[in-house]
Parts: sequence; structure tokens; C-alpha cells
Amino acid sequence: MGERVVSDMGVFEKWVLLVSALCTVCPLQVRSMSKEEKSKIRDQIVEMFDHAYGSYMKYAYPADELMPLSCRGRVRGLEPNRGDIDDSLGKFSLTLIDTLDTLVVLNKLEEFEAGVRRVVQEVRLDNDVVVSVFETNIRVLGGLLGAHVMADMLRKRAEGHMAWYRDELLHMARELGHRLLPAFNTTSGLPYPRVNLRHGVLSPLSRTGTESDTCTACAGTMILEFAALSRLSGESVFEEQARRALDVLWEKRQRGSDLVGTVINIHNGDWVRRDSGVGAGIDSYYEYLMKAYILLGDDVYLERFNTHYAAIMKYISQPPLLLSVHMHNPTVSVRSWMDSLLAFFPGLQVLRGDLKPAIETHEMLYQVTKQHKFLPEAFTTEFRVHWGQHPLRPEFAESTYFLYKATGDPHYLGVGRSIVEKLNTHARVPCGFAAVQDVRTGTHEDRMDSFFLAEMFKYLYLLFSEKSELPIDIDHYVFTTEAHLLPVSLSTALSPCRHNRTNGPPAVEDDLFTHSCPSAQTLFPNNPSFAKTIRDSYKYLTGAGAAPPSSPIRGIELPLHDNGMEPMEFLKSMGISLTPLSDGSVGVSSSGSPLEPSSSQNGVYRVKLIAEVTTEEEEEAVVPLAVQIISPPFLGRTVLTAGPAKFGMDLTKQEHGVKGSVVRSVPFSACSVLENAVELHGRVGVALRGDCMFAAKARRLQEAGVIGIIFIDPLQVQVQGLIPHRSHDH
Repeated sequence: MGERVVSDMGVFEKWVLLVSALCTVCPLQVRSMSKEEKSKIRDQIVEMFDHAYGSYMKYAYPADELMPLSCRGRVRGLEPNRGDIDDSLGKFSLTLIDTLDTLVVLNKLEEFEAGVRRVVQEVRLDNDVVVSVFETNIRVLGGLLGAHVMADMLRKRAEGHMAWYRDELLHMARELGHRLLPAFNTTSGLPYPRVNLRHGVLSPLSRTGTESDTCTACAGTMILEFAALSRLSGESVFEEQARRALDVLWEKRQRGSDLVGTVINIHNGDWVRRDSGVGAGIDSYYEYLMKAYILLGDDVYLERFNTHYAAIMKYISQPPLLLSVHMHNPTVSVRSWMDSLLAFFPGLQVLRGDLKPAIETHEMLYQVTKQHKFLPEAFTTEFRVHWGQHPLRPEFAESTYFLYKATGDPHYLGVGRSIVEKLNTHARVPCGFAAVQDVRTGTHEDRMDSFFLAEMFKYLYLLFSEKSELPIDIDHYVFTTEAHLLPVSLSTALSPCRHNRTNGPPAVEDDLFTHSCPSAQTLFPNNPSFAKTIRDSYKYLTGAGAAPPSSPIRGIELPLHDNGMEPMEFLKSMGISLTPLSDGSVGVSSSGSPLEPSSSQNGVYRVKLIAEVTTEEEEEAVVPLAVQIISPPFLGRTVLTAGPAKFGMDLTKQEHGVKGSVVRSVPFSACSVLENAVELHGRVGVALRGDCMFAAKARRLQEAGVIGIIFIDPLQVQVQGLIPHRSHDH
């Protein structure tokens, strides 16, 4: 391995490296969950899904949604009008279509085949009803496409399932796409927010077409479904229209801040609401820019996302909070509350490779759920309820899934288990699961939205499943915002529509990861300690589980509500040993003084007497580090093991270690005055061992301003990070 590094030094200068910790030997900070435990929870999730889906099919089908308190279907026009919420309902058996690919993920292939037959034979798309273009696209068109992809895959396996299938769902998706196209008949290219499935927009019979505004997410969340439809059907018009809408939003961004507003005029492109955040009204616009690049392979989507993302992290992200600001004056916050839809954003940050703020925001959201059982629709920056509803939204479960896959931290399995338990305890009713009308009182609302079946159970099941336990290779698909599965092969197997490859703005110069997606399995293999060190700073953010008020007993209060082993490990790290006593309590081993439960806070115990401080020095464990080559063509696949230095930055406590471009020192030994000190400044220096003292080489390179050093010889690679002289971090 060392010989390979030396022989390739001629091209080393062109590589971007990631120097990070390989913590396969790091101790786990949270108790791992056994396969048996995960299997038991997975079975519980399947039972919950069966209860919800079975209730819909028994009491509601062919209606669009189930009313779980009334045990009947919600048919538009027969129930009291709920305003915009009802725009999702189009008399097209919404919940069944939205659930089809979930059936495949949960390995319910017979139920999937039966559901497809029902949709093909019984669902009509030409109803005289006005529907939301956005909701119909992500739920129905996305559902039909996701189900078609699954049906086609099962048919090609020739294992007996879907042998009769002849692309009927794709034909239905194409029909629905054409019924949505009239919404794009505007001077700007931004779509109308609503369309009549039978009469379009401008017909006298359409009962719509008078709207002048739409939300940013409504116009900017079409590209995945429409592009997939174009590439599967061969009709480029869908992708072209969705792309045109994205182009308008990009052109209308505020050039000074690179932010977009929440509501825009569909005719002249003027902003109607200029508040900018990552929650309701904007959320999936950012999501679809990133995922359009992954699905379609067009660099312009990634360039636009990176530009917006830099602005979000500069103005909106105030870890762990995500605040809304004024797009023209982004230093000004426009409200003191956050909405629950922003819970998707940590998952998007995982796809971006930006784990630290993802962990921070997710932990904040978790603390809110611990305080209120569920995420309220909106909560203040002091984490009090602003709007108390909780319609069983899946975004928090979505981010939990992505963070677990990125970190391998069993903490997120515990979070998932808490979601399952709270749904069963506080939302389950005899005819399904009911939305919570107010998290403060626990009262229910007579609704079970289709996204509960489409998304919640999919993410929870995947969270507790190994790849080998799934009927599909989940890595071959992109999740839409409704968690429908579209194959990444669309970027190569089928050609893009005309004029859909463009030159975008320059990438953000100071971010070396804007064009790479380093494998989290390589960066953080089985290393939950990284995420835990970040989470611990926000553990008592909302006050839940915090230490109780002072009492006559003076001592150290330890939080035991998360994991019984955690405080034991904490005390052990301080040199304090605890042993169980005969009466079942826990005491300090040298004195036998018990730990007394606090009367004011469940799960908090006090140490009354501390003794037996360990004086023996433990042998320091050597944690292997790694040099990972990120730049093309390697893209993180080349990882070289290295040994740690005994000084400088502790790379095990950094999210990405030290990242930077590599420059070879001249002379290579770094034993005399460096001839390329200017070129080395701000880079990772590479030098050979030998010829002079190790410390002399390091000092000389540090004075040149390197941000890290890799010492190599034919036998090993040695890594250390140096704290740079400049004020900003690397």
C-alpha cells in the first residue's frame, strides 16, 4: 500500500484527499441493537402497516382516504370541505396508489399484485374535480411511476409475480401527466397551483385558473416525476416543462443572498412572500435540486443546489435551529417559530455529506418529540407548541433513517423505536391510525393521510432492515419527496430530453465536496461516537430530562432516561466504579452507599458519596486513521490505512478529519528550506520520512501553512492534522 502511494506521487497534486478516522475499533457509546431486537420491531412495524392498510381497504376503498375515527372513507363533496387540504383528493383511490411501492418494500408481493390489478381495472383519472398540481404529482403520478418500476422489475425476475403486467401503470401515469400539463400554460412557465382533471385550467368548466400565485415548492417539485415519466414514456414534454419551471425559480432568486421566497406570482415571476426558510412552501424545491442531479445526472441541478445550500448554511442554519429570514435582508429573522416540515432537512444534509449540522438539528427535533410525544406542526425557538396538530408526518422518521445509514449509530434505532411506540400508544385507533389534533391534549382528528402509508412505514421498515432482507437493492433508487422509488439508471439507460444539459454557475470554491458524495460507510464505519459527541451538546435543549432543582442532598445528578449503560460508562471514564447492591440499587463500589432515585425527575439518580478514584493509567488505544482519495476518478473508493501522530488535531473528533488538496513538499524530505512554501499554504503536505528529525519536518511544514501532513515511506502512511495559523477551520 505504501509503495503504491510513492509510485503515484506524480499525480498526487491533482487529488483531493480526506484524512479521517477509521474507527472500526472505537468503543460503542450506545448499546447496539441485536438482530433479534430489530427483527421484532420490524415485525411490529409490519403489523402496524397491516392494521392501517387493512383498515383503508376494508372501510374506505375506493375513497381517497380513510377516516379512522368514523371507520369510513373520505369522499370529496360528501364530507365538510376542509379547504386546501381537500385539493389532494381527486376521486382516484389516492391512498391505494400512494401505498403500492410500500407493499413491495415490505415484501408483500401478493398484496402488491392485487393492488395493481385494482388500480388498473377500477381507477379513473378523468374526474371532473379540481386538484392540487403539486400533491397530485408527488402522490399519484409518483405513486403510479414507483409502482410501475416495481411491477416491471418483478415481471422481469420471472418468479411468478406480475407476469400479466404490460405497462398499464405507465400508461396511466402518461395519461395523468397530460392532464396536469395544462397547468404549465402560463407566460412565465411556472404552473398554476390547481388543475381540473377533466377540463384543464382555462376552460369555462374548469372552475379554476383564476389563481395568480403558487408556492416555491409547488412549482419546483415536479422534475423527478416529470423527468422519469419523459424517460420512461419517450415523451420529452414533461421533463421540459418541469425544467422550465426550475429555470424560472433559479432566475428569480435574490442574487445578493442566493435565497428564494415562499410564494411567487405565476404570471410575472414577482415574489409575493419574501420569507425564506427550509420548511413549508420551499422545502422540496431544495430537495429536488439535489435529487434531480442524482437521478438525471445533469450537473446544473447540483450547481444550483450547492449555491442555495451555501446560502442556507450562511443565513438560515443557526444550529440546531433552522430559522426563516427575509430573502432580501437575510440577517433578519421573520418569525420566532419553526414548522415540522423542516424535519426532512437533516436527511437532505446527509445526502450532501454535511453530517454535523444534520445531527444537531435532528437531535433538537428529537428533544421536541420527547417533550411533546410528536412534532407539533409548528413550535417556537423556545420549543413551545405554536400549532399543536400532528397529522402523522413522516419527515422526522425519514431523517432518522438517513442518519442511521450514514453513521451506523444505534442511537437512531432507539429513536425509530420511540416513533413506533408513540404511534401505537397515542395514534392507534380501532380503524387505523388517527392524526393528533393537539399534541398537548392528545385528542385525535378524523384523518389518516395517504403519506402515512406511503412514507412512514417505508422509512421505519427500512430503518430496521438489512439490505439482504429487502426484496430490492434500495441503493439503486432515489426517494421522491413522497418516498416513491425511481431508479438511478434513468440517468444512463435513457436519454435526457432535448436542451436539458446546461452549464451552471461556478461551484462554491471553498467546498471540496460539492461534486462528490463520499461513502459514509467508509468515512464512519460503525462509529457512533462521532454522532454522540455532537448530540450531547443538545441533550437537554428543551429541558426534558434536565437535572431537577437543588435539594438538601448534595451530589452529582446523572441522566439515566436514555440508556442504562450510558452513565456507567460516563463515570467509568472519570475513574469511578459503580457496583449493583444486594437490594437492587446501585452504589459506589468502595463504600456501598446507594444511589437514591430523585423524587422530582423520573430516571435521574443521585450519587451521595463518591469514592475509589482509579489511579492506574489505562493504556492508550491506537485508533487507525485513513487517507481517502475523494477526487475523480477515485471518488472515495481508494482508502489507505495510516497511523496517528501524537500531537496536533485529534482527527477522531472531527466530522471529516482534515480535507484539502495535496501538494508534495520540495524537497520531498522536508529537511531543508521548502522551495514551494507558497504552494503548500492551505494544502495537505506530503513528505518522505527519514534524513532528519520528524519534529523538524513537521515544524517546517507547519510554518509553510499546511493544514495537515502525510508522511510516507515504503512501509506505512502516517497522518496528523495541524491546527492552522489562520482563523477559519479546515
